[in-house]
Amino acid sequence: MEELLTKINDRTATVGLIGLGYVGLPLAMAFSRKFNVIGYDTNLNIINTLKDGRSNIPDISDDEIKTYVNNSFYPTADYGELKKCDFIIICVPTPLTEGKEPDLSYIKSACETITKILRKGQCIILESTTYPGTTDDVVVPMLEKTGLKAMVDFGVAFSPERIDPGNKLFTVEKIPKIVGGVNEVCTEIAAQLYGSVIDKIIKVKDAKTAEAVKMVENIFRNVNIALVNELSLIFERMGIDAWEVISAASTKPYGYMAFYPGPGIGGHCIPLDPYYLSYQAKRYGFIPRFIETSGEINDFMMIHTINLAGKGLKKINKKIYGSTISIMGLSYKKNIPDTRESPSIKIIEELIRLGANVKIYDPYANSIRINDHNLDSEKDIMSAVKGSDCAIFMVDHDSFKRQRIGDLVKSMRSPVIVDCKNIFVNDNENVVYYGLGKDNK
Repeated sequence: MEELLTKINDRTATVGLIGLGYVGLPLAMAFSRKFNVIGYDTNLNIINTLKDGRSNIPDISDDEIKTYVNNSFYPTADYGELKKCDFIIICVPTPLTEGKEPDLSYIKSACETITKILRKGQCIILESTTYPGTTDDVVVPMLEKTGLKAMVDFGVAFSPERIDPGNKLFTVEKIPKIVGGVNEVCTEIAAQLYGSVIDKIIKVKDAKTAEAVKMVENIFRNVNIALVNELSLIFERMGIDAWEVISAASTKPYGYMAFYPGPGIGGHCIPLDPYYLSYQAKRYGFIPRFIETSGEINDFMMIHTINLAGKGLKKINKKIYGSTISIMGLSYKKNIPDTRESPSIKIIEELIRLGANVKIYDPYANSIRINDHNLDSEKDIMSAVKGSDCAIFMVDHDSFKRQRIGDLVKSMRSPVIVDCKNIFVNDNENVVYYGLGKDNK
């Protein structure tokens, strides 16, 4: 293991990454500035795109790919290339099953790949978000099937990804990195590797602790979003504007952090992580009621959004069935094209099931996967609302904020607007306007 520290210090280490998406590619670029990097992915389209000098995610520019590809960054679909690596970092998805239990199939597949090339002196690091105990109970046993022993023949550590797509201020190098190994030596080696390209490293006791850190970060957000979502539902019934309440509460200079209501939560972490910890907690004999209730509240906001559309249409003597409804915003947050776990997906699916004709638009995402096929975005906002009975604004994209309700409804068949993100001020008395968390009486 001492040899790994030497290779880090003299910049002769080769770093491998499994998975070249939103997590893996930014990390690959960061390491490529100082080390040779082998990026492995089973998706040939991604590999060919990168080899051509084009990025497959918006946070990394084509120019950056062109700078490092075939210079210090080598994308490949040949897992055999990973044998050259001193470090192999796993950056694969960790979704949920239909029953909302952890789906570790991508992690297990990555480990199976590594067993084919694992050799003495390598260090394996898992970054994929998962429940505490995965590294020790799943990754290590799978790798030890090779006959090699963790902490003796190879190192193992966990370092949770902290990627915020679309965030230009906090790039991968600027976000403090948590590192926990299966023993102190592994922790130190992994910390030294990351410390060579990332500004601040926080070492924790072990891999299980590092896994728990990621759970806490995202469950904290999930729970607080659920709280404001529930409050917004209460305030709607009381005729109180939840957005004004939150804005005023935010003036308190201590003891308060603002979270905002919405039509559901999306992305690769917040909607999933609570169920990962819930699963593991139950294995330890504890029922995580608070965590599961938070998930239920956030899921209900998608139904509430549809209910608001139904109420708006009822005011003009229409129903969801047979109406044309425009979904404005497909990504899970503003100003990015990432549609992973977007609440728009389930809302669109449910509206179709209820008999609505659905049109969609997003200035960043060209399409979204609905019922096993792609639904394409309209070319612009006016095309999306043309002939529509109701427009539901799911995301507060900057381009949406520049619109006026009065201009939008001119192209609509019926003037029903559902505003889920406090985008508009309704300045037109002829518009049926329902705002999530607003006084809709």
